Amino acid sequence: MFKEFKEFAMRGSVLDLAVGVIIGAAFGKIVASLVDDILMPPLGRLLGHVDFSSLYLNLSDKHFDTLAAAKAAGAPTFNYGNFINTIINFLIVAFAIFLVVRAVNKWMPKPVPPPPPVTTKDCPQCAMPIPVAAKKCGHCTSAV
Repeated sequence: MFKEFKEFAMRGSVLDLAVGVIIGAAFGKIVASLVDDILMPPLGRLLGHVDFSSLYLNLSDKHFDTLAAAKAAGAPTFNYGNFINTIINFLIVAFAIFLVVRAVNKWMPKPVPPPPPVTTKDCPQCAMPIPVAAKKCGHCTSAV
């Protein structure tokens, strides 16, 4: 059983998948930092000094000035600002992956279309085209 697992784990496709997952996780962290640290501050300023990550609805009876204070008190909150950040993060990741796949597709060779199926052959007597399944030539009536 260990030998079979070793063979499975050492196949190229499994290793490629593992490398892809690791690179994808690192890329996700980069994009999350891009969204949280680069894009959201100017966007929040354009929208009137809004910090999306601090937007929430308090679901308890008590009032809290910040999301951090509500979380520290254990109050239930509806964190729609974090959800907005996550959506923006997803859109950027999806767009970046789209650009990478598009670039890779341009580098890949175009597949050669298969030749059209042969539907006719030439008669050996008169050299006229006849259907492949023909037993006699329709032009010279010789047996094919």
